[in-house]
Amino acid sequence: MAHTTVIPIPATVCRTFRLKSAFYNDVVQGLRAQQKYLDPKYFYDAEGDLLFQQIMQCPEYYLTECEMEIMVQQSANIAAAFDQHAGSYDIVELGAGDASKSVHLLQQLLNNGTDYTYYPIDISGNVIQLLNNSLPQKLSGLQFHGLQGEYFDMLEAVNQRSSRRKVLLFMGANIGNFTPTAARSFCQQLRSHLQPGDLLLTGFDLKKHPQLILHAYDDSAGITREFNFNLLRRINRELDANFDTTKFEHYPTYDPMTGACKSYLISLCNQQVRIGDDVIINFKENEPLYMEISQKYDPAEIDQLAALGGFKPLAQFHDRRNWFVDCLWQAL
Repeated sequence: MAHTTVIPIPATVCRTFRLKSAFYNDVVQGLRAQQKYLDPKYFYDAEGDLLFQQIMQCPEYYLTECEMEIMVQQSANIAAAFDQHAGSYDIVELGAGDASKSVHLLQQLLNNGTDYTYYPIDISGNVIQLLNNSLPQKLSGLQFHGLQGEYFDMLEAVNQRSSRRKVLLFMGANIGNFTPTAARSFCQQLRSHLQPGDLLLTGFDLKKHPQLILHAYDDSAGITREFNFNLLRRINRELDANFDTTKFEHYPTYDPMTGACKSYLISLCNQQVRIGDDVIINFKENEPLYMEISQKYDPAEIDQLAALGGFKPLAQFHDRRNWFVDCLWQAL
């Protein structure tokens, strides 16, 4: 066996690498903006993954229950629609998480004898490792290959591995993490990575009573608040910053006219936050830090998004209360 010598990396090199990291650059860019923001994709470190799993179990967070109902009760109908419109295909899930909802659909396809490979894509390495450990026990005989990284990069990797038609899953109302304008751009970019005839099953949280929506992002246990604060703690830990979470307050809002549900952290005082050795960010008292959006839709807006994105609507699958819908689209 060859002997490997481990050479310590000088601190200056480590610092240079940190300064060039995408995480560092995105954080500094967002905090230096006139209206401060953080990119929500960075919520998902190990602690963030755990907190989000807890959010999905909160009684106020109805989205999980609604989509789980669809997956449990309508997987046979969804699988039949796949077979009708796609023929031979592979399943690709964007932002797979723990696959607790999609596992019902994957099991239905196995029961049907469908020959497919499941490609879960997630930015979190913790999630991919979880799936590698858990899916063989949950789904006997499943062929799968987990991919960690950005959606479009990993879609290219899937296209290189398999020439079969693709059925994409984009569950959990993740499309709502974009503004309507950004959602349109995302769908157009997604379409550019697909072939005509490929399918997309994507979830939408529907507009409903404003208080129901607002409660979902301001749970009584404070888990959503901690989920937001965890990103500040991650910045402290990984980027050598000094955010004090006691000097911020979690503040969610919902506009029933536009369907925009947004989360902010509000600075409770005039303060300075240091990042690394040479970046100082000034916060004014009551200044908002924009964290994320969860956009809500009505049926007409969903169909318009499909058309503008280069897709044709094929079918819709609703929960019994009509609070949530999984839409099946086909790439034109």
